[in-house]
Amino acid sequence: MAYKVQVTLDCRDPHAQADWWAAALGWQVEPTDEEFIRRMIAEGHASEADTTTYRGELVWAGGAAVDNPDPSAGTPRLYFQAVPEPKSVKNRMHLDVRVGDEDTSTVIDRLTAAGATVLYEANQGPLRWTTLADPEGNEFCVSP
Repeated sequence: MAYKVQVTLDCRDPHAQADWWAAALGWQVEPTDEEFIRRMIAEGHASEADTTTYRGELVWAGGAAVDNPDPSAGTPRLYFQAVPEPKSVKNRMHLDVRVGDEDTSTVIDRLTAAGATVLYEANQGPLRWTTLADPEGNEFCVSP
């Protein structure tokens, strides 16, 4: 049996990270469902401590997700999970953002203007990429 995959990234501020990555990828933040959250609290499955308010909406404090707006793309959902500690070492796994026909320099300029940091450029034979860090330091690569 084949399984679906969700990619989960640990972070300090999952809602800000979800906003950043949605803008970076041209994806969308999954909408919140305040009625569902309130029902889970009323039924005892969650507490007010499990929630927060973000941009005026009641949301789960522990995470936020982004999805590709094109469901036929087959890309995994990205879930940003709150953790108490800051990032301290290099990622063992990272995202590769493949921009296709877009000019990679233009994409990198847009991402750095939005808060990313360029870490280094590399290549393997004819393949070239730039490794960046998102606003919380998680590494990712941009390539054609």
